[in-house]
Amino acid sequence: MCAAAAPGAFRLDAARRARPVAEETEACPEVLEAAENCPTEAVSIHLAKTGEAVFPPEE
Repeated sequence: MCAAAAPGAFRLDAARRARPVAEETEACPEVLEAAENCPTEAVSIHLAKTGEAVFPPEE
């Protein structure tokens, strides 16, 4: 689902698992959508400069 939601940020590997294209990427709605809709909750997003969690939000 990640690769479908944000094809510029994720690619499927040989085992058909989504992997990030790069260690860091620009924030965009597609990447946030991929994180929010990940069925295994495997995607987390942090600000590169501060490390602050964007998704999942810290409670």
